Amino acid sequence: MTPERFNECLRHIRWTPINIASALQCDLSWIEALEVGNADVPEELAKWLEKLAQMHEANPPPVTYRVNRLP
Repeated sequence: MTPERFNECLRHIRWTPINIASALQCDLSWIEALEVGNADVPEELAKWLEKLAQMHEANPPPVTYRVNRLP
């Protein structure tokens, strides 16, 4: 997984680096290294992120619950 795809997956999932570090219970510095390509994304992590990103892409949040929406 490229750093670009890693970051794209995080955007689709709506996670920040802090969110994924918390979910994985790992150091934020490692996530930051993955973001810029200073470390390789492990295959198992890449597969998991791809599945999450695809699910989020296919199932966006409903618009009916947005605060600024007028009736």
